[in-house]
Formats: sequence, structure tokens, C-alpha cells
Amino acid sequence: MDFRFSQDQLDFQDTVKGFLKGECAPERLRKLLETETRRDDARWQKLAQLGLLGFFVPEDMGGLGLNEVDFVLIAEACGAAALPETLVEQAAVIAPLIAACPAGDERNQILNEFVSGEGQLAIQMPGSKTVGDAHVANTLIYADSTLSVSAASIDNVKAEAQDSIDPLRRLFQVSASGGTKLEPRNSGQWDLAFERGALFAAAQLAGLAQTMIDMAVAYAQQRTQFGKPIGSFQAVKHHLASAQVAVSFAQPVVYRAAQAVASRAEDMETSVSHAKVAAGDAAMTASKAAIQCHGAMGYTFEVDLHLWMKRAWALIGAWGDRDFHMNRAAEFVFGDNAQIGAEYTFSAKKGAA
Repeated sequence: MDFRFSQDQLDFQDTVKGFLKGECAPERLRKLLETETRRDDARWQKLAQLGLLGFFVPEDMGGLGLNEVDFVLIAEACGAAALPETLVEQAAVIAPLIAACPAGDERNQILNEFVSGEGQLAIQMPGSKTVGDAHVANTLIYADSTLSVSAASIDNVKAEAQDSIDPLRRLFQVSASGGTKLEPRNSGQWDLAFERGALFAAAQLAGLAQTMIDMAVAYAQQRTQFGKPIGSFQAVKHHLASAQVAVSFAQPVVYRAAQAVASRAEDMETSVSHAKVAAGDAAMTASKAAIQCHGAMGYTFEVDLHLWMKRAWALIGAWGDRDFHMNRAAEFVFGDNAQIGAEYTFSAKKGAA
């Protein structure tokens, strides 16, 4: 069996990378920090024109009808560019959750508006009150008390802004009720949405890690000390090489998890947890190495690195933190009584992650 990506998949990723390279240049990201929404409506329309919003939406509804393996490279490219808009969450978590609901006027209208770029989506996962990008969304998808998939107009939702370590990440505490039920009780769809969220957070982390390494390498080639570029010093090389190895080891784990989710494999949850831990650790290693290469100024606002670094730190804790995923993997390997070291036992549940 050939596990390599197809040429079409690689070409699509190259197209997205080329587009985001110009759209998410550091100077453009910095300008967003001066705006109220910290979002670019024109860029969102361009993402719609590329077909990215309808990636998981069936073709008969104007989407591409593709799967997780097809999208994992796109998510990685979005991470590498530190794309501010929540394209990954909306297109790869919320849209397929809605598309899996029975056909109906409300469901069809939401998807049609989203694919065309006319409407945006936000999601409140079961057990969580924090919602991303509620300030630009038209529709909030949430789980009611029976775990039904429900949709509410964002105009009827009370949202209160929350702080985030990532200045380009907008979080809100919401309280939703009423709205329209798109799918009667179906916890399985919420479970799958969680796996997609964790998987594509891992893919973004892999992309973020690679960009941070590239930034550190570029800086190490320009910064001189004792009359030589600091990149020529063995200690600097070792730090960056270790970070690159971590990324190179994490990427295939993320790709394997994408295949597991796409095929609904029995070890899907374990594969996703492995990917989230591996990519998160790689991103943390890359951020530490990049900070050290930049010196004390690496942590400051004046250096572009902080935009990628803080996004990585935010995603490491999103969709289940490291303890949650380590313990879930340990349960698979060792059974219900699995124990990580002497202080962590497997007791976390998705709703509390």
C-alpha cells in the first residue's frame, strides 16, 4: 500500500501555502492587532474562493466532499502561516458536524451561506463555555442538555470576551439556549468533532513548529558574534537540529492520525492523542530553541517570532491538553488502571478536557 500523499494533495497544499505567504506576512498580522475584530473580511472571501470553506461539505451542496487525509496538509499550512481566521475549526470541525445532520432547510441554509463565505460559524463543545470567534460568526453550533446538535443565531447569544495568550485568538464565554435542533441526541458526532479538533490542532502545531525553526535559522545566519554568524556555532546547530528532528518525527504521526480518523479506525482516539502530544512537544521544543537563538529579545513583541510562539502555546492546551492525551494513550496501552509516572492516572473525560 502506498501511504504517500498524492500529487493533487501536495499541489493543493502548495497553492494554499503560496496564498497564505502573502496574506499572512508578519506586517499584515501586526496591522490586525490594531483592528477591533482582528480579522480580515477580504481574506475570508479569498479563502472561500479557494474552496477551503467547503472542504468537508458534500459536492451536491457546493463543497469539495473531501476527507481528513486531504485536509491535514492544509491545516499544517494554516499553522505555518499563523492564519488568524479560524478556517481550520470552521471548515474541518463545525462544517462536517453540520453536514452529518439530517438534511433540512435550516441545515442547508447554514451550509450554503458558509461555503459561499456569506456566513461564519462558531462552536461550543459539550462541557465548555469558551467559544472562538463568536464576534464574527452568524451561527453558533452547540450541544443542548440532551447532546443534540443545535444551531442558534449569534444575535441571540450572550457573549463575553475572554483573554488569550495569543493576541490574534479571540475567545468568548457564551451562554446558548433555544435555537433549532439539527440532529437529535447523537454523542457520536460530538466525539468525532472532538477528534477532528485535536487532530487538526496537531497539524497546525507541526506547521507552527517548522516556521519557528525556519525563523531561528534565518536569524542565526544573519546575527553575528565574535565576527561569525551564530549559526556557525555548534551549540546553536544542536538546538535547531534537535527541534527539526522533533518536527520530522511528529509529522508522520499526525498524518497517520488523519488516516485513522478518515477511516474511523479502532485506534482512532489513540492515534489522535499520539499526534497531539508529538506535535505539541515538537512545537514547544521549536519555540524554546527559537527563543534561545534570538536571545532575550526573542520573547518580545518587537520580534515576529512571538506571533507563532503564542499561537503554538495556545493550541497545545486546546482540544485536550498534554495530560489528557498522554493518559488516553496510556489507557490504550496499559488498560483502565494506566498511570503516567506517579501523579497522573487516567480519569479525564472529553467534557472536562
